[in-house]
Amino acid sequence: MFQLLREDINSVFKRDPAARNFFEVLTNYPGLHALLLHRLNHWLWKKNLKWLARTLSTFSRWLTGIEIHPGARIGRRFFIDHGMGVVIGETTEVGNDVTLYQGVTLGGTSWQKGKRHPTLEDGVIVGAGAKILGPFTVGTGAKIGSNAVVTKEVPVGATVVGIPGKIVKRAEPDEEEALEVDPERREAICQKFGFDAYGVSQDMPDPMARSMQAMLDHMHAVDERIERMCATLRKLDASYHDGRLPELRDEDFAEILDEHDNGCMGPKADNEATMRSQPDRHNG
Repeated sequence: MFQLLREDINSVFKRDPAARNFFEVLTNYPGLHALLLHRLNHWLWKKNLKWLARTLSTFSRWLTGIEIHPGARIGRRFFIDHGMGVVIGETTEVGNDVTLYQGVTLGGTSWQKGKRHPTLEDGVIVGAGAKILGPFTVGTGAKIGSNAVVTKEVPVGATVVGIPGKIVKRAEPDEEEALEVDPERREAICQKFGFDAYGVSQDMPDPMARSMQAMLDHMHAVDERIERMCATLRKLDASYHDGRLPELRDEDFAEILDEHDNGCMGPKADNEATMRSQPDRHNG
């Protein structure tokens, strides 16, 4: 027991530079208080003293602002920094050396009995305000960004951000191979399609920007193949010449644009517009 307590306190020193001494950590860290009370509550829960365990967990919630269900299984060197608003559900499983920040929810999405809360493997870090919802696994060493909402399994070593959560970084060997594309060709295709892919740096972990990059790279590959096909056709048939697509003119779409402009006005407005366009017979 004292060995676990020493480990828990030492884990605070390793992960919080504001911690100054043993006595300060023991008396002023609500995350540590919530963890120590949970270890007692979990022991009572396993001994089938469920009402007492729930009552003491409610007291712990009132004292620390952290709600941990007595049925949750938590590993060693677990650290909750600041802690206010943290909620950990009944069937949650937490590995060793896991870190949570304030406002984190490890919750469920079902009212069915059984496993309905997430499993966090060793070394997971969950940022402030993040929500991990459902009976899936967050892999070893994964990082969940602040305010992310995660509802699907997270691979080992991945970093997840956004709502809904999207993987923006994978650890080797899960990292996907980069498509080799000439930067000048990519820039040319960007200009051709009117999209500035470099408005957001390629190195920034933005999944939407990376998706657009992948689309532009695909367009580049298709464009290059079409050029090769045309070159081959010119070699096979001297009379072949590259055709151009007809230009789009505004007058070709005049009727459609008129319908779009008047579509929200309704038939009454159309009738009024028609009456105004006709000459006044009474003033002839």
